[in-house]
Amino acid sequence: MKRSALSLAAATGALMLMVGTTSAVAQPSPTGSAHRAAHVCAVPVPGTAGCHAMVVVDASGKPQVTATPSGYGPADIQSAYGLAGLASGGRTVAIVDAYDDPTAEADLATYRSQYNLPACTTANGCFRKVNQTGGTSHPRTDAGWATEISLDLDMVSAACPDCKILLVEASSASFANLGAGVNYAATQGVSAISNSYGGSDSASTAAYDHPGIAITASTGDNGYGIESPASFGTVVAVGGTSLKKASGTARGWTESAWSGAGSGCSTLNAKPSWQTSATQCSGKANADVSAVADPNTGVAVYDSTSYQGRKGWQVYGGTSASSPIIGSVYALSGNTAGYPASYTWGHTSGLNDVITGTNGSCTTSVWCTSGTGWDGPTGLGTPNGTSSF
Repeated sequence: MKRSALSLAAATGALMLMVGTTSAVAQPSPTGSAHRAAHVCAVPVPGTAGCHAMVVVDASGKPQVTATPSGYGPADIQSAYGLAGLASGGRTVAIVDAYDDPTAEADLATYRSQYNLPACTTANGCFRKVNQTGGTSHPRTDAGWATEISLDLDMVSAACPDCKILLVEASSASFANLGAGVNYAATQGVSAISNSYGGSDSASTAAYDHPGIAITASTGDNGYGIESPASFGTVVAVGGTSLKKASGTARGWTESAWSGAGSGCSTLNAKPSWQTSATQCSGKANADVSAVADPNTGVAVYDSTSYQGRKGWQVYGGTSASSPIIGSVYALSGNTAGYPASYTWGHTSGLNDVITGTNGSCTTSVWCTSGTGWDGPTGLGTPNGTSSF
C-alpha cells in the first residue's frame, strides 16, 4: 500500500514542508548534497490525477530561476541514452495533460532556439495544441500544470528533435477528462502518448488501451507505492533514475534508482503476459523501463507562465521527465506494433541495467530495491539506443 508523504519523508530522512499546495522536499543526491524540490501539482483526490513534475526551489520555497539553462539539455539526454544522430522521420508524440498552458508554443520555441533545434511551430505543422476533443477552445489555465506541459514538450524535443508534437489539454485533472484526451490523441496517427500524471491504483479503462501506440505513464514521485494509469497492463510504466556524468566510464554516465520513483505491484490489474516471473508479482508490476527523474540530476526547462511568481529557466525532475523521454524513444524506433512493452520485455539487450539504489521499504525486495535485471524503481533499465523499443 502506498505510504503517506509524511511517512516517506521519515523513512528517507528527507525534509518536507508545505508550500501553498505543493510540498518541498530535500532530495538526497548520489554525491550526498541535496537540492530542495517541490511538487508543482496538488495531491490528487479520488478520481483525479496529480502531475508528477518537481521543480528545484530556492530557500524561499519558490522555483529557482536562472538566466541561462543549468540542468541537462538535449545533448546530455541523447548522449546518456544513445540517441544522438537518430531521427523519427517526423513521427508524432502526443502529450496529454490537464488545463491550459497559454505560453506552451512560445516557451517551446525558446527552448528549441536555445539548443539550436529545428523550429517546431503550428505554422510549420510540427506543433499542434487542442482540447480533449480536438477543438481549439482551451480549458482554464493552471500554473502548476502549465509547468508540467513545458517539461513534457521540452523532453520530447530533447530526446527526439524531429518528432512532431500534439499537445492535448484535458478540461480538468479528472481521469474521465484525461482519458478522453488519450482517446482523442489515439485517433490522430501518433506513435506515442505520454501521460506524466497519476493517482491511486485503480482498475484499467479502455481509454488507455490502444494497440499500436506506445502509451507511457509516470510511476510517481513519492517512492515505493503503486499508481494508475502506470499500473494498467496496456501502459508502459516509466520509473525514474538519478543520472550522473562519469567521464571514466565507457558510457560516460552512471545511473541509480531515484529514491522518489514510484513502484510496486497492482492488486487491481492483471499481470500482462509479457511480464516475467522476475517481478514476483501476480498483478501488473511497475515499472517497465525508466529514465532520469531525480531533481538533483534534473533537466533544463523553460516556462514563462508564472508559477508562484517565477518564470524563465528552471530545473525539473520527477517521473514526469522520464515518461515523455521514453515515449520519444518509442517514436524514434517506430516499432509500436501491438503493445510496445511486450517487445521491450522480450528484447532487453539494448537497455542500461540500473543495479543500485532504492525507493523505500517493501515486503518483496525487488519491488523497491534495484539490482541485476528487473526491479521496481527502474524496471528493465534505461534506453541504450532504440533496439529494445
